[in-house]
Amino acid sequence: MPDELRPPPKIRARGRSFLALVLSPEPALADWLLGLDAQIARSSTFFAGKPVILDLSLLDAGTEGLAGLYPALRERGIRIIGIEGGDPSWPACARWDWPAGFMGGRASGAVEIPEDTATATAPEAPRGSSMILEQPIRSGQTIMNPDGDIIIVGSVASGAEVTAGGSIHVYGPLRGRAIAGMNGQPDARIFAHSMQAELAAIDGYYITAEEIDPRYVQQPAQIILSNDTLVVQPLVPPTFAGRKT
Repeated sequence: MPDELRPPPKIRARGRSFLALVLSPEPALADWLLGLDAQIARSSTFFAGKPVILDLSLLDAGTEGLAGLYPALRERGIRIIGIEGGDPSWPACARWDWPAGFMGGRASGAVEIPEDTATATAPEAPRGSSMILEQPIRSGQTIMNPDGDIIIVGSVASGAEVTAGGSIHVYGPLRGRAIAGMNGQPDARIFAHSMQAELAAIDGYYITAEEIDPRYVQQPAQIILSNDTLVVQPLVPPTFAGRKT
């Protein structure tokens, strides 16, 4: 068939959700930057590769040191994807590379910046076996077991990510991101004692917090993949029939 008669190829697009951090500088900016440097010193990789929104709502056009704020953040390796709460017409912002903002977005609460000693991932589990963790997963941590299940006897904080080749079991609040069946296991499931996930995915299909039925939020629930759709279901304890002796 001549090239001009061939139908154009179909382009497939897949959604991907990221947690954007919001920084809200306060006067005096010099002191605020010192506090930021102290946080970075305690958790040197926390901002690495993470999208950040700069919220200027606590400042105004005449705030001392405002002109140098954006360059100072860039020098610290902070990647700013949007600015809100301010105005590009402020004279102090005239030299800023003001990025275009994003529509929508949902506040997810405060994100705790962990210490470097707390950001290390858990020890690797033997191939094909379950990984059992008996401590909370803090914001900024990434836990991965590509060949088996992950069982967490505790909570998963907002900003944390748990990725498993099999299923994910959280015996506490699940507030971060849970990615199960990462190597093509559509039968994998996500279980949580309190379902509050920012994002949940199984075998490449995902839903975000906004798509979870409010009836199941902060309730014991499981997520399964059915007909290429993630379904959230309540965790109902089994009922045992009585038996005469």
